[in-house]
Amino acid sequence: MIKKSVSSKSSERSKFGKDKPFFRKKSAPSKTSTAAGVRLNKYIANAGICSRREADTLIASGVVRINGEIVTQLGTRVLPTDKVEFGGETLVSEKKVYLLMNKPKGYITTTDDPQERKTVMHLIGGACKERIYPVGRLDRQTTGVLLFTNDGEMAKKLTHPSHGARKIYHVKLDKNITKRDLQDIAKGVELEDGFVHVDEVNLIQGTKDEIGIQLHSGMNRVVRRIFEKFEYTVTKLDRVLFAELTKKDLSRGHWRFLTDKEISFLKMK
Repeated sequence: MIKKSVSSKSSERSKFGKDKPFFRKKSAPSKTSTAAGVRLNKYIANAGICSRREADTLIASGVVRINGEIVTQLGTRVLPTDKVEFGGETLVSEKKVYLLMNKPKGYITTTDDPQERKTVMHLIGGACKERIYPVGRLDRQTTGVLLFTNDGEMAKKLTHPSHGARKIYHVKLDKNITKRDLQDIAKGVELEDGFVHVDEVNLIQGTKDEIGIQLHSGMNRVVRRIFEKFEYTVTKLDRVLFAELTKKDLSRGHWRFLTDKEISFLKMK
């Protein structure tokens, strides 16, 4: 558990407006709101291709077809009898699947590897018929919480820089860390590709070379690079929390499907 003695998070105050209430006469529901079918961007997102916003870009660029015809009009609706195509393939609105793994060392977080190295997909083979993929990345030697899904919209939300998911890591270093370095890391760290805000960082109780660090950044190898900047080598790295999901009761290399309660929580984030 991370203690709160060193923190860079600042408190924020909510502001409430004082606009006067207004009343509007009830009108009949519009035909548009009750139209049959679903919006095309939602259909594409449900197929696990991308988020709704990204689907709008695909539609506008003219790469999506409905019943053989190119469609560029945003807001177009899809009926159950329609055939939607993208990239030469017919899209199917899949059942949404959410799977949590306690990733072991030695596996690459990707759906395919040209060098034919072991990937995390080998560990979930046959878990479901839907095409699921890992959300974000853990490098080959990093262990811990890894989420898989075919929900493109949720995956985008959890990894987007503006509101990425909260992550907590247990870090083991090659040597004891100084109090000064720990304080400097807590203030945030400037890396080659941008500034990293550190929510909280502290020593694991009873140690001087094991650290708990909490952040939201989705930068590549961000935790290892933070400590490398202060001339420490990370010898072990374990993600213990991702988007409030933990690996509790999940052995290394094993996986489970999320509960309905966990899925609802993710959707509310």
